[in-house]
Amino acid sequence: MLEQRIQQHFIDGADLKFQAGPVLSKPISLAVQAVLACVTSGGKVLACGAGPSGLLAAHFVAHFIGRFERERPGLAAMALPSDPAELLADSADAADADRFARQVRALGESSDVLLALSASGESAAVLAAVQAAHEREMTVVALLGGQGGAVARALRDTDVQVTVPHERASRVHEVHMLMLHCLCDCVDAQLLGVQED
Repeated sequence: MLEQRIQQHFIDGADLKFQAGPVLSKPISLAVQAVLACVTSGGKVLACGAGPSGLLAAHFVAHFIGRFERERPGLAAMALPSDPAELLADSADAADADRFARQVRALGESSDVLLALSASGESAAVLAAVQAAHEREMTVVALLGGQGGAVARALRDTDVQVTVPHERASRVHEVHMLMLHCLCDCVDAQLLGVQED
């Protein structure tokens, strides 16, 4: 019983990734271009997300500053910290909805990119960060789920939206992780050349 349930998780995760690949490859490539333009012009990536999406944002920044799979100089990125007590707060009514926006206003510049993650697209804190990024004339790359929610509706034509076509947050987070790995790998390939396996 448990083994079948576990196997079904693997099947469902693999199936979503297989189906989403052709749909998401173009917007992910646009996200790569936006991030690459940012870092090659001296900008930085500010990454944020509420709840588990915040952990994914920190994971991305660790790879971007440190390294992904190849040695290279660190690239400028910062995960905007969130209150660890709000690990499940990816909702429209989160306690301190302005927590990321304040940091974007203090640290963001027009040459920077805001990498905003929200599995629901309804995170009040992420939405406020997107609005603050627009005030600072920053480009936004939004990794979302489902229909994209309020965050998708707030995006401008110059922003990049990558939305996983699924409603289940755990599946969306799995694909967001893969997208972030694609982002790191493709930036490295553009900066360092394609590596032979």
